[in-house]
Amino acid sequence: MRRLTLCLSACLVLLSAPVRAATSEDEQYWLNLTAMGSVKDDLVYFAEVQPRVGDGLSRIDQALFRGAIGWKISPRVTLYQGYAHVAVPIEGGRDINEERSFQQLNWALGKPWSGELSSRTRLEQRWRSDGNDMGWRLREMLRYEKPLRPDSDAVNALVYAEGFAALNDTDWGARSGFDQLRSFVGAEIGLPGASTIEVGYLNQIINQRAGDSRVNHVASVTLFFRH
Repeated sequence: MRRLTLCLSACLVLLSAPVRAATSEDEQYWLNLTAMGSVKDDLVYFAEVQPRVGDGLSRIDQALFRGAIGWKISPRVTLYQGYAHVAVPIEGGRDINEERSFQQLNWALGKPWSGELSSRTRLEQRWRSDGNDMGWRLREMLRYEKPLRPDSDAVNALVYAEGFAALNDTDWGARSGFDQLRSFVGAEIGLPGASTIEVGYLNQIINQRAGDSRVNHVASVTLFFRH
């Protein structure tokens, strides 16, 4: 009886102990090809294609297609309405597709420390093929770039951080609260005309179900074709 009591006590302690959150990590490569420019006067657009290679750089983890039409409210502020399609291949299963409508506000905040500080605020409405609910998500990016040589923007040091917050729960897995954080450090290199290429390291922390988290270490390359 004494042994049975001790065993039952030990089981109760194990069951009542908090489950420790697990963290998984992955090495990825993201390529972003973006075209942007003026349609007419203050009417502007952008369109992008972004394949993301993950699972230790072994397969396509996501493919993202996004575009938007915007209006330059002032030389510093532009408001966009856009749409995105995200395809998530599932090995041995049915792929997951996500559709997004979004509103975006770009704002040039100023030029502190001889650099350029800007903000991008994006509100998303999300639908996924593995559920019926619409998810709302708010994203905020702060970006800072600074020329490495005075009076030259041929090469700029570049850093940015973008926080994501889910605004509601959905039947396909979104949970309200902190969703993810992306942090980037790298360089912006000038190309002919106004086009640029950005290369660097991006760290992505994702809040997953049951308190688990995922950390992606991303080699990021972004080409902006501006006209």
